[in-house]
Amino acid sequence: MTDDLDGMYDTFKALLDAFSPSEAVKRLEQLGISADIVERIREQHERQVIRVRELEEPHAVVLDGRDTWYTGPQAKDKCWPAIVDLLRKDGWPEEPSIRSLDDSSTRVVSLLNHPKEKAFSTRGLVVGYVQSGKTTNFTSVMAKAADRGYKLFIVLAGIHNGLRRQTQARLAQQLVEPNPSRWFQLTGLDRDFTPQENPASYFGRSNRMHVLCVVKKNATVLRKLAGWLEKASDHLQDCPALIIDDEADQATVATKSINPLILEIMSHLPRSAYVGYTASPFANLLIDPSAQDLYPKDFVVNLPKPAGHFGTEVLFGRYALDGEDPEQVDDGYDMIRSVPEADVSAVRPETRADVEGFEPVITDTLRRAVEYFWLVTAARRVRGTGNPHNTMLIHTSVNTAVHNSFKRPLEHLRDRSTRSLSSADADFLSRLRDLWDEETGCVPAGDFGERKVQFEELLSELRGVLDSCRIIMDNSSSEDRLDYENGPVVAIAVGGNTLSRGLTLEGLSVSYFVRSVSAYDTLLQMGRWFGFRNNYADLPRIWMTDELTEWFRHLATVETEMRRDIEIYMTESETPLTFAVRLRTHPALRVTAAAKMRDAVVAASSYGGKRVQTHYFHTNADWLSDNITAARNLVASAVANAVKAEERAAEGRYVFRDVPHDIVIDFLSSYKFHEKSPENDANLIIEYIRKRVTEAESLRRWNVAIVGNPKVDDFTFAPGVSVGRNNRARLELPNPTLDLADIKTLMSRRDAAVDLTGDVGNLTEKGIMDERRKQLPDTGLLVLYPIDKVSEPAPAKKLRAPLNAEEHVIGVGMVFPEPWHGDSTVESYISADLSRVRIEDEDYSLLDDEDA
Repeated sequence: MTDDLDGMYDTFKALLDAFSPSEAVKRLEQLGISADIVERIREQHERQVIRVRELEEPHAVVLDGRDTWYTGPQAKDKCWPAIVDLLRKDGWPEEPSIRSLDDSSTRVVSLLNHPKEKAFSTRGLVVGYVQSGKTTNFTSVMAKAADRGYKLFIVLAGIHNGLRRQTQARLAQQLVEPNPSRWFQLTGLDRDFTPQENPASYFGRSNRMHVLCVVKKNATVLRKLAGWLEKASDHLQDCPALIIDDEADQATVATKSINPLILEIMSHLPRSAYVGYTASPFANLLIDPSAQDLYPKDFVVNLPKPAGHFGTEVLFGRYALDGEDPEQVDDGYDMIRSVPEADVSAVRPETRADVEGFEPVITDTLRRAVEYFWLVTAARRVRGTGNPHNTMLIHTSVNTAVHNSFKRPLEHLRDRSTRSLSSADADFLSRLRDLWDEETGCVPAGDFGERKVQFEELLSELRGVLDSCRIIMDNSSSEDRLDYENGPVVAIAVGGNTLSRGLTLEGLSVSYFVRSVSAYDTLLQMGRWFGFRNNYADLPRIWMTDELTEWFRHLATVETEMRRDIEIYMTESETPLTFAVRLRTHPALRVTAAAKMRDAVVAASSYGGKRVQTHYFHTNADWLSDNITAARNLVASAVANAVKAEERAAEGRYVFRDVPHDIVIDFLSSYKFHEKSPENDANLIIEYIRKRVTEAESLRRWNVAIVGNPKVDDFTFAPGVSVGRNNRARLELPNPTLDLADIKTLMSRRDAAVDLTGDVGNLTEKGIMDERRKQLPDTGLLVLYPIDKVSEPAPAKKLRAPLNAEEHVIGVGMVFPEPWHGDSTVESYISADLSRVRIEDEDYSLLDDEDA
């Protein structure tokens, strides 16, 4: 009986190539299969469907009613097994890498429509990480879709020839070459789309080959493709098509030429699925869902971060999110080096007028970065493992003339260094030794399972490194491009937009980056240093300004919060049409380009169940003294008006219970939050409190607490109310920004339970919020922290520095109760003050370049 069932199930799977699951069941019934067997086949298929839907990774938000027809590869498949064979040859382990890729690509294909459906127009989005293997994922999706019957594959590969060529090469290697009789390429390595004769011949029923087309997002090219497809329209009724939009946030959203052309191409394809891939989906999630556009109405898939991936958070650290234990959020690795603001004008023109005739200066920081790159390359040769290529990125401007101006000074530095090495110049060798010892001391190789290469070992390789090092200007006008296809490369690449999107810089170990941009997505995509650093994870370094370092740390928080929102919605039965990912704002960065935000509504925020805390502070005495005065006035009012006061001298804590809300509002009106903290908007918080008081009779009463150092008694808030000052060191910036300190984290987990009764010492963050809901369902908590103005860091905190403020600092934390029935909202705009930011945004002139 089991053999009969297995045989019938194989028949059912074969029928799935031609029919949807429900139609395949009908065919079985028509074949006279007994109702009992049909039901068992249906149950077996449903178990497979549930397995795919409930995969632990990746998480997805899916439109209601989508039919999961694809349950994974079959034995007769050709395209997917060929990819697996190639990955195994490249050393990919079965667990977790190949298994994770198999699961994530199966999940995406399961969300496409069955290729035999009469008509469909799917819109989906896949969110990955910068340089995390998105190309491998969508190649796998294409392979599995081809194995099930999709015929036409259009890949929109960025706006530059370099990325299009790289994508074409990858797809040819992994899809076409293993199965050459199954594929026809409409484009080639050096050939973007040009119309072919007799387009109908490619799509007729007699032609079973898959058609691959890799094109730039260029108006001229896409117009030709749309016109060519229109000529073949009579034969496209039976042509299921998959459109992959690589870097889907670039040029696709809100562009006058590209966006309508993508929609026109889809209009010629009655059976089409559009799937965008991006690591920065901010623009895509701000499209109006009700418009006839490319909003991902059918699904959003959140790919897991691959093991060993270097992302924003790993390098820059981030801030704690709501519900997280701040002590568990890392500061990042000590891999960022500061470029003083005074150096910026030496490596990039101040204004557009200064571009002509600009000559860069090899500053001390740039020379140090270049010399470190040579040392890293030599050390990697000693290790003899991992990626054979070695690349350094210099990115200071979008202007090609500025790129070209670096060639002569960098070649001069290389030639001078070669002479110094040949003559065994003592000062030169001593400088290199000190640099190597200092850097390897900051990030121990053992932390990454590697062995430190001694200076004497790498010295023997250094001459060969210098001899093979090329200085390459890679931009839209240069002929000399990075080429990793003809043997190991050692290159210092100077460029702009051609290097800032999608293109993989193989063996990237050192970056020198000072270009300012205005939007999250542009900034994140310029982080070419994100990716995999197998066998040299201890060695990467980035030189950038302190301002950019802070921006990336903020961006790491935005990115983590956005992905967490997608995962939360996935568990709350939301759909892409009903969810709205929150995008935390920044005072000097837009979420995305202004044109892409035209459909972004005013953000309705609420504080229910949230914890707010200050971590940015000015360091000047006047600003800090005003906050001390505001805090002392609050405590004096709390002493006079609290229903109950509790002193816990042994803990350095006070709690004043049931303080009227108007006293808290008076404090928020006088306390100054730093302007870099848009989440700490006093006006919004005050508006929220007033709404909760009037709409729900909540937050009428507050508990005001003081948390200090129990070992001393040196800060007085009011007569009889004194505690010790806390120690909160700031994040270290080698060239500290004037009058700014970032302590990153103020509140500990237990501080949010300071006014709870009973044994709450071992509660988790969630446990604390649950307990607050039981004990204090309508009461807010405001905590004051006196912070010592010096605040020396603990010796183990390598990325921290003394606070060194001119006056003691008052930190503020607030915990809002989680509402029982609905919450009040206050409105804020997604906006940014860009008046002081020197910006060079992405150059989109290539979108309409007639010569492309």
